Amino acid sequence: MAKHISETPATQFLRNKGIAFTEHPYPYEEHGGTSVSARELGVDEHSVVKTLVMQDDAARPLIVLMHGDCTVSTKNLARQIGVKSVEPCKPEVATRHSGYLLGGTSPFGTKKRMPVYVEASILALDKIYINGGRRGYLVGIDPSVLPPLLSSTAVSCALPA
Repeated sequence: MAKHISETPATQFLRNKGIAFTEHPYPYEEHGGTSVSARELGVDEHSVVKTLVMQDDAARPLIVLMHGDCTVSTKNLARQIGVKSVEPCKPEVATRHSGYLLGGTSPFGTKKRMPVYVEASILALDKIYINGGRRGYLVGIDPSVLPPLLSSTAVSCALPA
């Protein structure tokens, strides 16, 4: 039987929307990233999805969902979403927008509503592991729920890490 983790804004959001998910706690390592979570869960890092809080040239925040083993081409992303540039937010700014600590950022139940862009190839996976709103805690979900749940837009901006 899976160990139940206390509620986070992300799990509350998923439960309120009736989305099925599995819970995957793991020993968090500072600056370990998706390679650590993939190793600890015994899954392919490509199916671990990172939630990145970024901003456009007008400092408007946005969320990018990207494969754990890839990076974001900010140039390609900016072109696809019709802005001059995109860059990562500073950690304290990302926390202010999302309500989550760096390393525990989830796209679900964010403090501020932000546009969400998902790497298109993520939607083709059978199952993804994405942050559940706490460091050392991922949830497993069907990626097909992302577009209707988050009003996300598919983009193609992945670069091999």
